[in-house]
Amino acid sequence: MTEGALIVGFLAGVVAGMLGVGGGILFVPALVLFLGLAQVDAEATSLLAIIPVAFVGAARQQRYGNLRLRDAIVLGLLAVPGAVAGVAIVNAIPERTVEVLFALLMLYVAGQMVRRALAEPSS
Repeated sequence: MTEGALIVGFLAGVVAGMLGVGGGILFVPALVLFLGLAQVDAEATSLLAIIPVAFVGAARQQRYGNLRLRDAIVLGLLAVPGAVAGVAIVNAIPERTVEVLFALLMLYVAGQMVRRALAEPSS
């Protein structure tokens, strides 16, 4: 499992740095599909794994002037109680429900990204 985790971690880091996506979108599917973790285990693991990725990515983006620190702090602080609630909910519902909800979220996000990409003029 360690070798697989190394590969998943590196590739997810590259994609996260390029596209600004992380934890749920990259780590969770990779941990489930490539490392065989259960959905909830993958979600819990990705929450911790994304911390160093987020710090490094944010620090690098700050050098380019792309970081809105105040907004990031507000988002982070407000997300804490949401994370507490989310953990309680995910541990109270069936894992299959979590899998379906996660898949629906990914489809929604993908649809929104496609819609926006098609609506924006090319640079």
